[in-house]
Amino acid sequence: MLGWLIVNAYVKSEKFEEIFCMLIQAGERQGCKIERYTNEEVWLMAARRGYDLSEEAQDVGFVIFWDKDVKLARMLERQGMRLFNSAEGIAVCDDKAETHIALLNQGIRMPKVYFGPKTFRTDECPCMDYYLAAAKDMGYPCILKECFGSFGQQVYLVHNKEELVSVVRSVFPRNFFLQEYIASSRGRDIRIHVAGDRAVAAMYRYNPSDFRANLTNGGKMKPYEPNARQEEMALKVCRILGLDFAGIDILFGEGDEPVFCEANSNAHFKNLYDCTGINVADDIIAHILGME
Repeated sequence: MLGWLIVNAYVKSEKFEEIFCMLIQAGERQGCKIERYTNEEVWLMAARRGYDLSEEAQDVGFVIFWDKDVKLARMLERQGMRLFNSAEGIAVCDDKAETHIALLNQGIRMPKVYFGPKTFRTDECPCMDYYLAAAKDMGYPCILKECFGSFGQQVYLVHNKEELVSVVRSVFPRNFFLQEYIASSRGRDIRIHVAGDRAVAAMYRYNPSDFRANLTNGGKMKPYEPNARQEEMALKVCRILGLDFAGIDILFGEGDEPVFCEANSNAHFKNLYDCTGINVADDIIAHILGME
């Protein structure tokens, strides 16, 4: 069987390269060939053929879409290609506000959220009344989180009114929302990797020096065995969001109650492999081949 791995042409790092190689090698171990293309290459291919990729759609059994170029993903699905993850699944995870909206009233414990109202003018900061009222309702400290971001770099802990005004002005006009701060989970969370409705591996991330547990912010990791409530939350989130595989981040609420944080449709798993010895790429490929 032939599969495609689509990656972003503008993301070049050793960490990403390792993940791509792990996926291709996992395919080889399970008897399928995976060809790698950038989103640039596929857009050019499609345009030069009048956006008719029917021949490729017949030959390519699956597409691992390891990118966030949602327009390209939707175009390929219109051509009849089966994407893992789907365009909709990637889109709803890429925008963190959309993720929370999709999970509202679904029995998923989440931090309280005040979404950012749409602002048409981008040349000046919006009126602060809404955000000040939201922060007052939640209490300080609270979290300001940009809708698009990775590695915890677009997440801010706001301690008072002055800091809130400053951070809002610094991130505007980018999209963002305010979120309840889960103090019981300061500097620690768990990431559960799911593939094919199965929790295949997990790690505990912790950072005594930062409110974020992300490894890129200096956090550390160790293998973790999720309890039944944590595992069920991760699986349920993936089902609701329509994800074939994902890294689900879960916070520790009061009494260690699981609290959903984020869903990562293209979660990096090299750190997990280093931590646990479990190669999630094998589980991803096994799930894809089992769907054919």
